[in-house]
This record gives sequence, C-alpha cells and structure tokens, in this order.
Amino acid sequence: MYNPQLETFIKVADAGSFSKAAGEMYITTTAVIKQINLLETNLDVQLFIRTHRGLTLTNAGKSLYRDAKYIIQYARESVNRAKRAMKHTDNLIRIGTSPMTPGQFLVELWPKIHKHCPEIKFQLVQFDNTPENAKEILKHLGQNIDIVAGVFDPEFLRDRECAALQLSMEPICCGVSIHNPLAAKERLSIEDLYGKNLMLMKRGWNGYVDVLREDILRHHAKINVVDFSFYSVEVFNQCENSDNMLMTIPSWANVHPLLKVIPVAWDYQIPFGLLHAPGPSETVKLLLDTVQEVMAELTDHEI
Repeated sequence: MYNPQLETFIKVADAGSFSKAAGEMYITTTAVIKQINLLETNLDVQLFIRTHRGLTLTNAGKSLYRDAKYIIQYARESVNRAKRAMKHTDNLIRIGTSPMTPGQFLVELWPKIHKHCPEIKFQLVQFDNTPENAKEILKHLGQNIDIVAGVFDPEFLRDRECAALQLSMEPICCGVSIHNPLAAKERLSIEDLYGKNLMLMKRGWNGYVDVLREDILRHHAKINVVDFSFYSVEVFNQCENSDNMLMTIPSWANVHPLLKVIPVAWDYQIPFGLLHAPGPSETVKLLLDTVQEVMAELTDHEI
C-alpha cells in the first residue's frame, strides 16, 4: 500500500543515526543505509545531511517527515476499511481524536444516542494534529475518519471542504498556568488581561476570533496580542512555561494538566460541533440526526 522504506526513514529521523535505527529495527546498519539510499534515489531528493556527528534532516527530509506518518496511517486505515467492508460493518462511525479534537461529547451523549440507535458502533481513530495532517483529514472526511469535533466558521468549512453540525456556542476563555496568580480566579475581567500577552490564532483562522482581536486592538490596547499559526500541544506548553495567556474554550480544559481554563467577562463565543463530509454516509446522517434529537431533548429538559 505504501513504500515500506518510509517507516525506515521515520525510524532514522527519530533516532538521528543509522546505527541506532538499525538497533531498534533489529536489522544491520548496512541494510538501513541501503534502504535510505534507495529511497533518496527513487525520490530524487536528499533527505539527510550526513556528518561525523550524526544525521540531520534536509528541508526536503523535514517535509517528507511531516507527511510520511500520515501516508502510513492513511494506507493502514485503507486496509482496515477494506476489511471492515468485507465484514459489512456499515454501522461503524470512525471518530477522529487528538488533543485538540476530543471525543468527550460521545461520553456525555452516548447513553441517549445508544437508546435511539443501538445499531451504531464507534471507533476512535487517533491522528497527529499537524497543520498539514489536520487539513488533509478534514478535506477527506468519510474516507479514514467520519467525524471530528472542533471549532469552525463558514470560511473554515469552505476552505476545508467539509460541513458541520453545530452543538454549541462555546465561550472564548483564557488558559493560564496553574502557577500564574490569575489562576486563583474563577472569572477574569478584561482588565486582568492588561499588561499581559494574549496568544491568539493568526488573523483569518476564524471570523469569531478576528472580531475579538479587533475589539482588543481598538479598545484594549494594554493587552498585547501574540499571534501563533496552529493549535498544538506545543502551544499549550508555551503558555504553561510562561506568563502568557492562551485563547481557549472549555472543551480544551483537559489538553494540558497544568493549565487552567478561565471564563472572561466578555460575550465572545465560537461555534463548536461535529465536522463531517458534505455528503455523509447514511450511518453518519443517522448519527447527526440522532445527536440533534438528543440535544433538543436536553434543551427541553433544561427548560
């Protein structure tokens, strides 16, 4: 399904040397070098810079490294999908999960979903949350992954060529290190952010965040907006290791155990829901319809 030399390439890149990778793979160093040389020849690119101190990835190598794991995962999922097709598991829904795309909504809604349609079965599919991988997955929902939970806006959906069932409007909060003095508060005022660095996703990622950004720039100049390009665990680590504050939502409260997600005294919210293919399968349609019914029941019960 894919060139097995890619797995060797990943092992070598992670190990930083041919000999270490060979030890982990239980093959000879010569065999590893031969595979990498052959891969470089077939691709007509240099993947590693070889020195007496070890190996470093070239720019081409870094690019391939980012994509190789997805290629391998995609191929394996293709095989699994084919096997499931043989077993006629048409009632299976694959939920994509990563630190930023939690499957927690299933835990909360599962008893009622199961009551409405007990024939639906779920499979959690974990994926690496990189910019390239996340965008590729959303553009091909329905192939390896059927549903991903996350935030969105209309432009986001158009760009990723997917659709969404909105579950809620999540309040935009701030994440702070538990060691930050502000972590003692249960709610922040806008003035609490004055003199602080507020990490926001770059302009154009989400229209709802852009509105918040403009309000801050126009009316709260004492807040220093720091742009970043993609939500990842590293961004949460950066926030925890500094006095920075990170724009987040309640659904991400468990991404980092040393960050506290705190509401802010403003009215800014962002849509959160289930991202799916524009033309979902009948099973996915059934799930989406069921989730809407369950959400309506919960709303009626609250009233």
